[in-house]
Amino acid sequence: MPGRTLIVNADDLGMTSAVNAGIAATFERGIVTSASLMVRQAAAQAAVDYAKEHPALAVGLHIDLGQWDYENGAWIVAYERCDQEDPAAVEREARAQLDRFRELTDRDPTHLDSHQHVHMSEPLAGVAARMAAELGVPLRDSGIRYEGSFYGQNGKGESFPEAIGVEALVALLRQLPPGVTEIGCHPGMEMQGESSYAQEREQEVRTLSDPAVRETIATEGIHLASFAEFARRS
Repeated sequence: MPGRTLIVNADDLGMTSAVNAGIAATFERGIVTSASLMVRQAAAQAAVDYAKEHPALAVGLHIDLGQWDYENGAWIVAYERCDQEDPAAVEREARAQLDRFRELTDRDPTHLDSHQHVHMSEPLAGVAARMAAELGVPLRDSGIRYEGSFYGQNGKGESFPEAIGVEALVALLRQLPPGVTEIGCHPGMEMQGESSYAQEREQEVRTLSDPAVRETIATEGIHLASFAEFARRS
């Protein structure tokens, strides 16, 4: 199937040193081309230092308004950075994170997305769309097809390792439609309980770095790209 371009984007850059290590490994030895930075997390500066040493890694902004974890049959708020029912507060926080991204990196992001996909609904949806238009960069699942099935848990936070195995990723690659697709991923290494998505991150590193995956991209004639190729063209 001709005319297929793939962006492999790692979310949560800067969350922890273990996540940074997983993203670095899958960029250097695997198929990751881009990553999304959480500017308010503890390992953000280390992530930026790595990115400056590896300029081929496209780095976007992972807008982080909070996190929810599934526990005891319900979604529990782990943290919130603002009142997410207040459009003005959401816009202030999103733009403050963009300002922080610029302070850390000395440039604009190559793309925008959000932690736990909160930009898919209001009030962040409109804010993120305006910011992406102002920057001239892609916004996740707006113009570029987003494929989110490479994820190792179900909707209740239960592990689903089959979805992030080599066979699953190879099958996904073979079925890519024409045009540009982003596959999201969440690699990490030697996780120490910093995330409810932990052992799955380690499996993702192995899968994304497997030679069979790279070979499939080559044999299928898929062009592996980064978000930098699409910034200021959206």
